[in-house]
Amino acid sequence: MPIVIPAGVTVEQKDGVVTVKGPKGELSQKVDSSIIMKIEDGHITFTIDEKSAVNIKQKQAFHGLYRALINNMVVGVSQGFKKEMELIGVGYRVSNQGNLLEFALGYTHPIFLQLPPEVKVETKSERNQNPQIVLESCDKQLLGLICAKIRSFRMPEPYKGKGVLFKGEVIRRKSGKSASAK
Repeated sequence: MPIVIPAGVTVEQKDGVVTVKGPKGELSQKVDSSIIMKIEDGHITFTIDEKSAVNIKQKQAFHGLYRALINNMVVGVSQGFKKEMELIGVGYRVSNQGNLLEFALGYTHPIFLQLPPEVKVETKSERNQNPQIVLESCDKQLLGLICAKIRSFRMPEPYKGKGVLFKGEVIRRKSGKSASAK
């Protein structure tokens, strides 16, 4: 499946490293030598190099992997990625000063997280609503790592439904101790 290069995005390949530049930023990725990448007529295509020493299963896995990675890079530098998270729990708060996030998640101390400059953050705290975090970046992989780190501070739990969740995520609830039937 070819990747369409949108207007305003440039893709360059040099020494096995692919660099994608666009209005939202610049990303680069090393591509394995068993995959041949061709850039022509505004499309990127990937084929498997039959002469390489890597076994066929590994070549097929690399083919899909690098196609997905390069596609995410093209989408990221042209449109960007956005993740929204919310804090559910009494007294849970979040605030930011630039790229420094400060969490109050029911521990005896606040938790500070310094975000890389590629990630833009915005926090929302409105009355009678759960605090929200909006993260934006051109790098999907980095954004996923940051979200996983934030979520690890207070994993959602199934008994009370408290924790750090993605916006719209539904936690399957469990009932607590149930009385034994006599």
